[in-house]
Amino acid sequence: MLLAGVLASSTLVMTVGAQSPAPTGQPGHADAKRYQPDRFAGRAGKYYELVWGVDSLAVKWTESGEVVRFTYRVLDADKAKTLNDKKAEPFLIDPRAQVKLVVPSLEKVGQLRQSSTPQAGKSYWMAFSNKGRLVKRGDRVSVVIGRFRADGLVVD
Repeated sequence: MLLAGVLASSTLVMTVGAQSPAPTGQPGHADAKRYQPDRFAGRAGKYYELVWGVDSLAVKWTESGEVVRFTYRVLDADKAKTLNDKKAEPFLIDPRAQVKLVVPSLEKVGQLRQSSTPQAGKSYWMAFSNKGRLVKRGDRVSVVIGRFRADGLVVD
């Protein structure tokens, strides 16, 4: 009898304990937060912030696949000058595909990159020609602009 009572009460406790609390935020509400993974391990993100004055580095494959876009946000305009320097030729290197992409220069538009004086808090971009779609989503690439080098960026 005692054994039956212990088993019944433990089953009730396990059933009640297994229920999870209701979520605090629901999709579409202001208090709901979407998980955004950190793109870099702690040290790498801090390195780009402290040495180069930038964060939010991202590489995106456009819908057509003919262009790969590199974006970044400037935190410190003085440190980030190298990235916007017109004299520094940018490259996107994909070791898997064994290619080195360049920023194309169009006759009437010029280079497909922003090269104005950087301002803190603003985001900047450049577009690399991916003719033949050799660089694919999921590839790990490096972006090199003068002395600046960002390794291990994943193409989204």
